[in-house]
Amino acid sequence: GPTYAIPLADLGHAIERACLVRRFSRRTVPISVGWARRFVVFHGCQHPLELGAGEVTAFLSDLAVRCRVSASTQNQALQALVFLYRQVLGRPLADGAINAVRAKRAVRLPVVLTRDEIMRFFAAIEGPARLVALLQYGSGLRLMEALRVRTKEIDLERRMVLVRAGKGDKDRMVPLPVRAVEPLRATFAVGGVSIAKTSPPGSGRHTFLRRSPQHETNWAWQYVFASARLSRDPLDGRIKRHHLDEHHLQKTYRAAFRAAGITVPAGSHTLRHSFATHLLERGQDLRMI
Repeated sequence: GPTYAIPLADLGHAIERACLVRRFSRRTVPISVGWARRFVVFHGCQHPLELGAGEVTAFLSDLAVRCRVSASTQNQALQALVFLYRQVLGRPLADGAINAVRAKRAVRLPVVLTRDEIMRFFAAIEGPARLVALLQYGSGLRLMEALRVRTKEIDLERRMVLVRAGKGDKDRMVPLPVRAVEPLRATFAVGGVSIAKTSPPGSGRHTFLRRSPQHETNWAWQYVFASARLSRDPLDGRIKRHHLDEHHLQKTYRAAFRAAGITVPAGSHTLRHSFATHLLERGQDLRMI
């Protein structure tokens, strides 16, 4: 068969390089590679350069009709394939050339807990998970935003939290709930010096730490919710201390919801929805929220 600049076997590595060069989240890489792999397999393991907009349309339509994926999942697949052809293969798909059957977009209201349910939840959760939940409910943070907060980004005096590289790679300032101030102060007093001496923090999306490794033992750069275990940083292969595992936190949340007798399908993001709804009920301006 024909020889391509990027062999089919190396396509995954090429997608990874293209994502990281553009500073995409590492979580984006396996998603992009996964959709490219499904697309190639769907068309009998042909190289994408042998395929085009017609084959992309057929694949996306199959996702909607046979696989019955959601509209957001189908759109994720579309964006991954558009990225593949434009940024990796250098052969962009023509505008308007993809006319796939569109998956139906469901309209669902977010799950919101009552104030009483929130109180029961916090009574049933303890340890670091409780403090993470306080930031989610009291500051409206997403789970990963809370876990990635570093010590220097919390101002206990002004009661503010700086959220770095949130959704859309945007920074923002949010209020710190009063109930979180003393637990955070205690966390800083106990863990600061010992954690900083044991190992450097995971760099995550902070290129500053990779450029200036002398700051790695600076307590200000440590994750507030640092893991007790060490792990290997995929960016440089060094052993570092990352933040708490989000899957473990979600499992702890689910156990607390059950213990609190909450039967609605609540999760970590439910705290963020409840935060916004309760502010509205108290008369807070919608644009401020």
